[in-house]
Amino acid sequence: MIFDKFKEECGVAGVYGDSEAANLVYLCLYALQHRGQEGAGIAALKHGQIHAEKGLGLVNDIFSEDKLMKLQGDVAIGHNRYSTSGANLLKNTQPIVAEINKGQVALAHNGNIVNAYKIRERLVKNGAIFTSTSDSEIIIHLIAKSEMKTLEDAIIDSLKQLKGAYSIIFMTKNHMIGIRDPLGIRPLILGKKRTGYVLVSETCALDLIEAEFIREIEPGEMIIIGEDGIKSLKPFEEIVPKPCIFEFIYFARPDSMIFSQYVYDIRKKMGAKLAEENPIDADIVVPVPDSGIVATLGYSEKSGIPFELGLIRNHYVGRTFIEPAQSIRHFGVKIKLNPVKSVINGKRVVVVDDSIVRGTTSRKIVKMLREAGAKEVHFRVSSPPTKFPCFYGIDTPTRKELIASTHDLDEIRKYITADSLGYLSLQGLCSCVEGMSYCDACFSGDYPTMHLETDEYNPKEK
Repeated sequence: MIFDKFKEECGVAGVYGDSEAANLVYLCLYALQHRGQEGAGIAALKHGQIHAEKGLGLVNDIFSEDKLMKLQGDVAIGHNRYSTSGANLLKNTQPIVAEINKGQVALAHNGNIVNAYKIRERLVKNGAIFTSTSDSEIIIHLIAKSEMKTLEDAIIDSLKQLKGAYSIIFMTKNHMIGIRDPLGIRPLILGKKRTGYVLVSETCALDLIEAEFIREIEPGEMIIIGEDGIKSLKPFEEIVPKPCIFEFIYFARPDSMIFSQYVYDIRKKMGAKLAEENPIDADIVVPVPDSGIVATLGYSEKSGIPFELGLIRNHYVGRTFIEPAQSIRHFGVKIKLNPVKSVINGKRVVVVDDSIVRGTTSRKIVKMLREAGAKEVHFRVSSPPTKFPCFYGIDTPTRKELIASTHDLDEIRKYITADSLGYLSLQGLCSCVEGMSYCDACFSGDYPTMHLETDEYNPKEK
């Protein structure tokens, strides 16, 4: 593992009513690459038939000009994958395309179905055959088994059986359909491009293809896009939304707007609040790039401590690399980050990161800064201590692997070898976001749905 972070979830994109639909979806996936780097796929609809191209790796490496030429039609959907459920295999890449009794359908899913195991077990007992280990495939099986007459009603019937997070784009022979779960845990955005419509995980994808932002799909909303325009339905029981607060902290790109707020602004507020709650005398404040940069700007402005780029990130590191036979200390971090000695040497340094998961990378960063000549290293985290795993579409360690679940503040400080350690409080974090209550289960253990892998399962005990 190169970096000790929560792993990305997935990104989804869809374009309806544009002759360059697949090319535009490709560009959207490129903008959403940060949401998943294990694999990607695009499915396009032409003359009532769906054709898909998929691969493992980054979007730019998967889709050659020849592959995109095969994806003809004026409707297309796409998916960037990080495996939160199911192994990193080509068979688990999306969109999933299936021929069922109600016609051909494709889906791209961002999220995680927490009762997937129980549903899958039931379906297999009743004769269902699965071709992947992804939780998303159960949705196709439920649609196929539904007794509802129309495909749209069968989709609703199926999703009502699910617990967890889902922002899904479906493609049928007549429609593109976007649905967000009633809790609204993951984002989904509606935009317009010339004569067509666009659905994406984040607004940064709209910006790249010069599409107009219309609005967010509301929690529990289903929109059906067809030749007659857009139809909006609210087919699920209305509950209090709980969008994921970690989208603001780390997952979303800082130039995106999600949950009606700009990510950049929220992160800057978080940094300022962190400085207010955890003051320290220091010479410079340094971000852990790239996700810590905006919060560090806020910290610097609030504290008056000068901002410096004291750690430089190598942006050209792939997912794998060959480590030399002769051991190099902290190789995994060094290949990605390197200190600027002229900035660090002789200084009392505040280093700001967005989170600490296991603590291993933080420990190596502190040692790296000391080796570069830092007199003192004060570690600051622009989120609360991460104590609980996520079950809603983020690949997180088990609870016992999360350092804050088994160690107090001073124990963590000693482990990462910092002179001081300060986290943003949960109350401080909540004061930086507006408008609604959020899912903060990774900090509080307060899960908005029960995890149903077993009847007795208590997520706090994982």
